[in-house]
Amino acid sequence: MSRRPTMTLDDERAAGAPAAPPAGGGPDKPTRRRAARRGRPGGAGGPRTWEIYLPLGLYLAFTLIPFYWMLLYAFRPAGRTGFLPWPLTFEHFTTVWNSVGFGVYFQNSLKVGVIALITTTVIALAGGYALARYRFRGRTLFMVAMLCTQFIPGAMMLIPLFEIFRELRLVNSLWSLVIAETVFQLPLSLILISGFVRNVPVELEEAAWVDGCSRLRGFLTVVLPLLRPGLVAVGSFAFIHSWNNFLFALMFLSEQEKYTVPVGLNYMIGEYGADFGALAAGGVVAALPVVLVFAVIQRYLVQGLSAGAVKG
Repeated sequence: MSRRPTMTLDDERAAGAPAAPPAGGGPDKPTRRRAARRGRPGGAGGPRTWEIYLPLGLYLAFTLIPFYWMLLYAFRPAGRTGFLPWPLTFEHFTTVWNSVGFGVYFQNSLKVGVIALITTTVIALAGGYALARYRFRGRTLFMVAMLCTQFIPGAMMLIPLFEIFRELRLVNSLWSLVIAETVFQLPLSLILISGFVRNVPVELEEAAWVDGCSRLRGFLTVVLPLLRPGLVAVGSFAFIHSWNNFLFALMFLSEQEKYTVPVGLNYMIGEYGADFGALAAGGVVAALPVVLVFAVIQRYLVQGLSAGAVKG
């Protein structure tokens, strides 16, 4: 009985047999390159480059052109025309800060924003921790009620709030703005903080309790450092909302030395005209703190929002 000859790898390729897959069982390099190109802009099966950058460019132009126009009026000398602020001048900023009293408005807005930030963050931290760690009757209903309050516009609450502050003798006081801003920011802040606390494993606190820590000390040493991105997100929202709020300040403040930045900008518009250079300079001063806040905390802001969106 004759023995069947063994075919070598070269004989199989010559006979038309399929080549063996490369080591590791994965696709070869050209296949991987083609698959990678499909996921890139302009690759096969993916969007072209202009389909991505054209809408982004239009959006940026729509967003940035008003800011450029504001900077143009703020730095361009009065009476000049053109699309470039040359020669540069700071006379509008001097007029706004010294003559109009914008420095006082800036200090008032800063006081309201910082105090509202602190009160909102502290109260939301305590309430959010209780909602995340304790189980009590009506907890879900309470959170739904907090969420539903966000659908109530602030204009509907102006008259009730004004009557309350009038009875408390807080009309024409910056404390009325602090209280109103804190109350309106608390529901969303409570929900966000409770979501952040749920993302911290309770086993970390239990380990601290086993080591002899009280609940308060375990919270301060274990949970609170892990909540830093969430606290930055909640605090930044509270500060920016307080800084930009116009309606409450317009209703509750009557003396010019108590005005905040938005009301001060509105006060600069006269009955028969407006100094657009000074108004633009005031807009730059008003926007600068918000831009700086986002530039400093953007990393923590993204971490906080993504952490709070995972669970809870």
